[in-house]
Amino acid sequence: MGILSRTSYVIRSKINSILNRAEDPTETLDYSYEQMRDQLQEVKRGIADLTTQKKRLEMQKRRLEENVEKHNEQARTAVQQDREDLARRALEKKKTKMNQIEDLDRQISELQSQQDSLIEQKDELQARIEEFRTKKETMKARYEAAEASSTVSEAMTATGEEFEDVGRAIERAEEQTEDMEARSAALDELHESGAFDNVLSDKDSIDRELEELSTDSGVEAELETLKSDVGSEGSESEPEPATEPDVEADVDESELEDLEADVDDSEVEAELAELKDEESS
Repeated sequence: MGILSRTSYVIRSKINSILNRAEDPTETLDYSYEQMRDQLQEVKRGIADLTTQKKRLEMQKRRLEENVEKHNEQARTAVQQDREDLARRALEKKKTKMNQIEDLDRQISELQSQQDSLIEQKDELQARIEEFRTKKETMKARYEAAEASSTVSEAMTATGEEFEDVGRAIERAEEQTEDMEARSAALDELHESGAFDNVLSDKDSIDRELEELSTDSGVEAELETLKSDVGSEGSESEPEPATEPDVEADVDESELEDLEADVDDSEVEAELAELKDEESS
């Protein structure tokens, strides 16, 4: 195979492949069906034209037959009048018309044979068209069913381009959601650990722990002083011994307010006892 032959073969194969991909079987079947119907119409027009020609010849034959009868009567009349010359001329015309009639009969017979042949071809073509139409509708239904099945299969297996895009979109959404959840959990953990309390301060963790220890020591010292003051005031007034409440190192603000209320009552009781001693003396 030469270079040109191979090139031509490759080009034709490429074109054929492109046409196969672009071809819609349903459209091809409909087009073929319309082509066959057009052929049937052409055959019917041919039969009509042939029949018209035959009818014209038959009309011409009838006119010739009428002339034959006319010439025959003319010959009879001429013989009766002893005009053999006129009779001979009439018979000659009769003979010419009869020859024409024979020629017309032959042509009409040929046209009739052609007409019968065309009618048979028309009937056969029409039967083939009806058979093709049935097959066409069946093939179209099968193709549409197969196409629908293929579409559903692509949808179920997510092999189509659109479904692949949807799958990728879902994956991206899941990744972004997981990132946001992880970030939110990290922020909550940092907030609970107090990492954001001094985010604007330049002190490190050691400085903050030392300050907390210093604050706790100051509170404990002040609490001890308050306890000693309350104890000395209670011994001067000699009131009924009261149960001293246990004060923990982590006393909150409400307990301190109650303690201050107890201290004020003791002072009042002490002053009242002093007034009673002065009155009795």
